[in-house]
Amino acid sequence: MFNDIGALELVALVVLAVLIFGPDKLPKVIQDASRFIRKVRAFSESAKEDIRSELGPEFKDFEFEDLNPKAFIRKQLAENEDLKDLKELRSSFDLKKEINEVADAVNGTEHSGVSDTSVPAAVNGSSSGGPDLLKKGETPARDDRPPFDADAT
Repeated sequence: MFNDIGALELVALVVLAVLIFGPDKLPKVIQDASRFIRKVRAFSESAKEDIRSELGPEFKDFEFEDLNPKAFIRKQLAENEDLKDLKELRSSFDLKKEINEVADAVNGTEHSGVSDTSVPAAVNGSSSGGPDLLKKGETPARDDRPPFDADAT
């Protein structure tokens, strides 16, 4: 429950509790808090049992932790023995390579992994007639700034 609380933080909480409640009322507050936590746990367990009994016998092995999507996927992948196909698919698909190929094709440069046959002719700039719209235009000089329109801002 308190996996991320260090020793210094725990000491600070104890000192703060003593200062707030005082040493004479602190045991009563701790008893009340522990009694409240026990009641909440009992209530949640009884609610879980009621839900299980209402769902019927086909859901007797239903775990509420399976409602967490990460836990559900992890459980399904652990039970599935066909992970070899998934690993094959993952190794055959290199996302960085695909993105670099597309970016190079759009920019009109040739990548070492891209051949001319895999890139359309219009992208390579070998289309018959007409300007190549995918090539970068000339960059304007620093002094050639676009006009400023105060109404547009």
